[in-house]
Amino acid sequence: MVGPNHPPFIIAEMSGNHNQSLERALQIVEAAAMAGAHALKIQTYTADTMTINLDTTDFQINDKTSLWNGNNLYKLYQQAYTPWEWHKPIFDRTLELGMIPFSTPFDETAVDFLEDLNVPMYKIASFENNHIPLIKKVAATGKPMIISTGMATIEELKETVQTARAFGCQDIVLLKCTSTYPASPENTNIVTIPHMRELFQCQVGLSDHTMGIGVSIGSVVLGATVIEKHFTISRSEEGVDSAFSMESNEMKSLVIETERVWQSLGQVSYGPTAEEKNSLKFRRSIYIVKDVQAGDILTKDNLRVIRPGFGLAPKYYEQLLGKKVGKKVKAGTPTDWSLFV
Repeated sequence: MVGPNHPPFIIAEMSGNHNQSLERALQIVEAAAMAGAHALKIQTYTADTMTINLDTTDFQINDKTSLWNGNNLYKLYQQAYTPWEWHKPIFDRTLELGMIPFSTPFDETAVDFLEDLNVPMYKIASFENNHIPLIKKVAATGKPMIISTGMATIEELKETVQTARAFGCQDIVLLKCTSTYPASPENTNIVTIPHMRELFQCQVGLSDHTMGIGVSIGSVVLGATVIEKHFTISRSEEGVDSAFSMESNEMKSLVIETERVWQSLGQVSYGPTAEEKNSLKFRRSIYIVKDVQAGDILTKDNLRVIRPGFGLAPKYYEQLLGKKVGKKVKAGTPTDWSLFV
C-alpha cells in the first residue's frame, strides 16, 4: 500500500548486518518487526556473481573516506553476502511477523532464485540502475520494482524507467539516493523528490544513508512515500554496514514520526478546523470592564480587548472608543452593537 493516501512505507534493509549468522539475521527480522517496519529487505548475490577474485588495483578499494578502504572487492562480498539457503527462513519469519519480505537481486541468476521463492517485489540497487539486462529480467516478472537512483543521470534514469515499463513492469517506485556510506545531509538534495515524481510519473521515496531520521522525515514533506534505511540490532557489534545503519529505537521513531508528518500534510486550508472551533472562545474580543450607566462615554478605562472571545472583534476597538452607552451595563459584559447609541 504505497502512495500519498497511505503512511510512508518503511523498509528495513538488513544487507550484511547479519555478520554471517542466521541466528543474528532472524534477530534483526524480529527487531525490525517490533520497531514497526513494514518490509524487510535483504540482498541476493554471491562474490562470484558480483565480481572476480583478483587482487589487482581495479578490484581493490583505495579510498580513505570509505568504510571499506583497503578491501578487496571479492573478499568484501564474501563477508557481506546473505547465503542463499538463508533466504527462505528469513522470508518465512518476516511473513510470520507481518512484514513484507523481498530482496535486491544483483544478476539474472538471483532473479530466477527469488522467483522460486515467490518474492512479491524487487529492489534495484543504485549500483545496478544502469544494468539494463537485469532491469529487463526483473521487469519481465511483472512485479513491482523499487529502483534506487544514486549516481544516475536523468538520461540514465529515463532509459531505466522506459526499459522497465516496456518489459512489463507498471508499478515503479524511484528512490532518491546518495550512494555514499554514510551520506551527508548536504549531499542528499531531497528537493529532487517532487521533480522526479513529476518527470517520471511514479511514486518517489528515499533510500537514506544519512545518520538519524531528520532527512527521512523531511522527505515526507516533499512527497516521499517509501523510506529505506539500513538496519541493525547494534552498531557496536560492527559489520560491513553497521556504521551507518539504524538501530531499533531509531527505526521505531522513524515509523512514528514519518506517519505523524504524513498525517499533518492534509490539504491547503484556512480558517478554523472542526477541532479548533471550540477554541475560538479563547480569542480576544472587546469587553466592558467597568460598570457604566446609560449615556456614559466608552474610554480606555472602561473598554478593553481581553479574552474570552464572545464580544465584538478587536478590529472595532478604536471605532467604539468615544461612543455613548445606551443602557446600564455591568463589568464583564461582551460588547455587541445593541449596547451603543
